Amino acid sequence: MKQLEQSDKDSMTGRQIDLTDDFDIPGDWLEEFEAAARRPLATRLRYSFIRTYKPVLDDASYRAFDTMEDYRRWCEENLPEWLGYGRV
Repeated sequence: MKQLEQSDKDSMTGRQIDLTDDFDIPGDWLEEFEAAARRPLATRLRYSFIRTYKPVLDDASYRAFDTMEDYRRWCEENLPEWLGYGRV
């Protein structure tokens, strides 16, 4: 895969791509990104998903509801608001 160079042009517009003007990326962030990009895809995918315990949701293997209304009511009554399952 070709890496972008300072002299590359956008294939759609033909305009010059300047990688330094648009972003002020800290050097340590850039080093970490470049190190991650060198890892094999399988390793990058394994590290990209972080398992986070979700209270109540993760406490049962499954739940079934007769109606969407029953599901929504259960969410409002049982789940912490920060999980984002409440009505808007």
